[in-house]
Amino acid sequence: MDYRITLMGTGTSIGIPVPGCRCSTCRSIDKRNRRSRSSAFIEAAGKNILIDTSPELRLQALSAGIDRLDAVFWTHGHADHLHGLDDLRALSRNNPIPGYASQETCDEIKTRFDYLWKNTQRGGGKARINLTAVAPGEPVQVGPLQMIPIPLIHGKLQVFGWRCGPIAYITDTSEIPQTSYSLLENLKILVIGALRFKNHSTHFTVEQALEEIKKIRPERAYLTHISHEVSHRQLMRGTPRSVFPAKDGLTLITEE
Repeated sequence: MDYRITLMGTGTSIGIPVPGCRCSTCRSIDKRNRRSRSSAFIEAAGKNILIDTSPELRLQALSAGIDRLDAVFWTHGHADHLHGLDDLRALSRNNPIPGYASQETCDEIKTRFDYLWKNTQRGGGKARINLTAVAPGEPVQVGPLQMIPIPLIHGKLQVFGWRCGPIAYITDTSEIPQTSYSLLENLKILVIGALRFKNHSTHFTVEQALEEIKKIRPERAYLTHISHEVSHRQLMRGTPRSVFPAKDGLTLITEE
């Protein structure tokens, strides 16, 4: 079976370029340095799966040619991974979309988007989501596909990465619990957050991400959730042969 993942957004919480910033990355004419907020789109076995609803979701969906979603999965409830949820309106017009996240993230969604679950006046339209909380490590079935929530630590928060067949997607994390490594075995593709070179309290640095890649040993790895403090060219110079900096719109294909 072929698996296809499109990295629709590969930037950190404020994207690149950053408004008001005059650094070399933000002023770069290299299109690879233009990064929207992180999200991913998986296609396999006739199913369309979205990971995270970034604030640029409408533009990302148009660029990726998304016309249907079979499920949405959230990593956590931070704004850069959630606040494009309203852009699911058009894609849920005919049928509600199943959505999956941790209990904490489901609670965040129902608080911040409470109007989705209220009986309000007609008109305007609302995204229709059938939201289900899942436990860490508990597989979710989407047709023949299994989506496995991978427990991660993001500063002081418990968050999820997601695995679909030979692909794993882990963005906002500063620690992978020892018990999660068994869920990351035998990967063809690993997408992992690598914020910058300097230390950060809630995200892997580039060096830390590379160390995790050595432990996990995927066939290929791609760095995402990248800040304006590091350019695409810098990342290309500083990564091993099987590790690559991602860019917005990058599509990867592999087999199980």
